[in-house]
Amino acid sequence: MSRKTRILILGGGFAGVEVARVLERLLEPRDAEIRLVSRDNFLLFTPMLHEVAASDLDITTIVNPIRKMVRRTEFIAADVNSIDLIEQTVTITHGIDRHTHLLGYDHVVLALGSVPHFRGITGLEQNAMTMKTLEDAITLRNRMIAHLEEADPDCSEITRDAMLTMVVAGGGFAGVETVSGIYDFMESAVQSYPNLSPSMLRVVLIHAGSHLLPELGAELGTFTKDKLVSRGIEVLLNKKLTAVTAEDVTLDDGRLIPTKFVVWTGGNAAPPELVHLTVASDGARVITTRTMLIEGHPNVWALGDCARIPDGNGGYYPPTAQHALRQARVLAENLAASLDGRPTKEFTFNTIGQMASIGRRSGVAQILGYKCSGFVAWFMWRTVYLTKLPRWEKRIHVALDWFFDLIFSKDTVQFMSFRAPGQGIPAKCSLDTSASNVSASNSQAE
Repeated sequence: MSRKTRILILGGGFAGVEVARVLERLLEPRDAEIRLVSRDNFLLFTPMLHEVAASDLDITTIVNPIRKMVRRTEFIAADVNSIDLIEQTVTITHGIDRHTHLLGYDHVVLALGSVPHFRGITGLEQNAMTMKTLEDAITLRNRMIAHLEEADPDCSEITRDAMLTMVVAGGGFAGVETVSGIYDFMESAVQSYPNLSPSMLRVVLIHAGSHLLPELGAELGTFTKDKLVSRGIEVLLNKKLTAVTAEDVTLDDGRLIPTKFVVWTGGNAAPPELVHLTVASDGARVITTRTMLIEGHPNVWALGDCARIPDGNGGYYPPTAQHALRQARVLAENLAASLDGRPTKEFTFNTIGQMASIGRRSGVAQILGYKCSGFVAWFMWRTVYLTKLPRWEKRIHVALDWFFDLIFSKDTVQFMSFRAPGQGIPAKCSLDTSASNVSASNSQAE
């Protein structure tokens, strides 16, 4: 009896999980052994991540157990340490004692996503939070609550102002949705603190470009800026961070903003597992052929945020969830075809559209070339993403959370195992959510 073909998928995001799901349909169990390795045992629905931070959604509503989504795939919760393309092995680490395993493969799929890129800005990695993981969203929420708790008792005006100044750097989708969520949460939550008022809040969005949401064009970017400003959010365009400390941020025009709360959404890079691979790369993502194979390696595939896939017009497809899902389906079909000796096909896809929620029941969207903004775009954002959630139980849970959010105030309870520093919990009993440790954790994220 011939040995089963060993297919190893690295990464449990949209791309990796969808590859496994499609392969389960295309391949017979007797012909292939499918394994999926991911640090987390859940698929995170990242488009709604900012809503967890803003206390609009419960933590569990945007995560789905991977094992329930890929029944025939062997799932392994572990970190990927290294990939050896010559020996066709992957070293992983997992378990409480962090022991290692060596996994062999016949075909490997790289779907490891990306990690924050701090662009060499002084002090940024050590002093800023990021917004890519569930831990990030929980940490951000807890930090907001911790700042309100610290600012409420009697303290100097200078200290209070710094505690209530929130800075977000990066004016793309993640930055705009994060700053909107922060403002919504703080504006509502501050009313529970008798010594504070909404007028004391200062929320700042810093963007290096000339308009927000560059993917949607200048018109919708300008609408977004005007909407944020009308709500009380400061928007600084054509400005860059040059330094970040625990007490303030410095801009490229020399301006200093006192703050103890900085969120970075200004760029992504390849995960460390891919940095040392001897394959074509642009420094941030590995470069593939249009069939999603890596040149010179007929059994190494890549897709999603970690891959640059040519679009046939001299450019590359953007790293979005809608592209990752469609790439996954084509890649799985190509992998199955290669096992049967059939020809593979090139990935082609025209972006259907892009949307962003900008807070307080307002949004912007561009669908099939048509642009809209305001309540219609916000309603469209919620409707589309609600239908994209993987399982019905999650869709119902999210819909209920949204309904309750309309009639109840924001919850300002900190999660016990994710408390911000300085809350009187022994170190061994709490997760350190200081900005420096959050950044260090993110540098290893998938």
